[in-house]
Amino acid sequence: MKEQIYSKSPHFIQNWIVSLYNILAYRKRYSKKYIGFLNHYKKNSTLSLEELKNVQKEKYKRFITYVQDKSSYYKTSLSGIESPDDLTNITKLPIVDKEVLRQNIKDVYTIKKSEGGVSKTGGTTGKSLEVVFTFDDIEERFAILDNFRNSFGYKLGKKTAWFSGKSLLSNRDIKKNRFWKTDHFYNVRYYSTFHIHNKYLEYYVRDLIKYAPEYMVGFPSTMYEIAKYGMANNIDFPAGTIKAIFPTAETITDDIRTVLEGYFKTNLYNQYASSEGAPFILECKNKKLHLELQSGVFEVFDDNFNPSQKGRLVITSFNTHGTPLIRYDIGDQIELSDETCTCGNNNPLVKEILGRISDYIYSEEIGKINLGNISNSLKGVKGIVKFQIQQDIVEEIVVLIEKDEKEYTAKYEEIFLKNLRDRVGHKMKIILKYVDEIPVEKSGKFRIVKNSLKDV
Repeated sequence: MKEQIYSKSPHFIQNWIVSLYNILAYRKRYSKKYIGFLNHYKKNSTLSLEELKNVQKEKYKRFITYVQDKSSYYKTSLSGIESPDDLTNITKLPIVDKEVLRQNIKDVYTIKKSEGGVSKTGGTTGKSLEVVFTFDDIEERFAILDNFRNSFGYKLGKKTAWFSGKSLLSNRDIKKNRFWKTDHFYNVRYYSTFHIHNKYLEYYVRDLIKYAPEYMVGFPSTMYEIAKYGMANNIDFPAGTIKAIFPTAETITDDIRTVLEGYFKTNLYNQYASSEGAPFILECKNKKLHLELQSGVFEVFDDNFNPSQKGRLVITSFNTHGTPLIRYDIGDQIELSDETCTCGNNNPLVKEILGRISDYIYSEEIGKINLGNISNSLKGVKGIVKFQIQQDIVEEIVVLIEKDEKEYTAKYEEIFLKNLRDRVGHKMKIILKYVDEIPVEKSGKFRIVKNSLKDV
């Protein structure tokens, strides 16, 4: 009923519906507890590493004690372990993956769905998982994220361009080349991530210049396509407009960072979390990624589950009291760093967020080729608007390409193929398919790689 009212309303009414929705949502999200959490993280931003580890140990103890009492699944799975609430014993606890969590989800829950906030996650299998958060956890997670963004000048109410998986447009909007809705109360313009096509991109660029937001938040793949279009068509973006870009939900490659910072003439500050409730990894003013030890425990393993500096990430998150995540194999990869940082944040450093475990191409000749290497296949190539590599069998990849007919030539196809060959080797079969449009996922995200291989 609500969706029908919204879809039939004129554009200016839809804008106010979006504003009203946000007003009601933010009232729940930003209570006195939120302010307390925000002040806590601001106050603790300069703790020493030893102090941070002590906070982590204490929060871990409280979290495990709560979970054993409230979750029937963990009450059973942790029952035979000596002092499971002691962080030094964490390696004795079982590792849980998404499928195990999904199969036991009703027993994992500590509260009913009606008693908290529900987040849905799909993942590479396409099977949905409903995670329930307590309202306290929701507020604390937003406080951590806002404390990070606030350090770069962001405040709720400052003019912001937001790119997320919200489906807000009507057919009337598309006919009028209007790909956004605006929350006038909080000064947020939501841009559609489902209409990122070459024929529409000029309208995005022109409106961003006209709207002149101070901050940009959301899916980097969408902002990247807009920036590339602006650069290719010599549409200059005014310097000094954007104060910072905060990407979400997708892996940041060197190319994405270079294009976004170059076109919008600003700095990008990355962060990592997840819809399931992973603890946070946050980038500082020195462009260094820091683990946030106050939000959880981070373990990194190689393919054989031996502790490693680089590999799969297993997390225990302190802000998941409704659906506890304890030693959860989240399906992402990171590389740790032994360096230190001078920014004042004493949390340990992460060298790189490598992305989804499935975000790679596998070649029997070369091995695993990561997302960053794949995205660099465009070096020296003009006329490819967007590409996606799909791998369903080891011996073959299918490359979908959206091309600009005016720029893309046989010469650039040859360069692109050579770049791919340099990365995947000479035995791999490469099939190029030229398409009018490569669709985004149902969430609004775009995936450069779609790999359905298992256990390679």
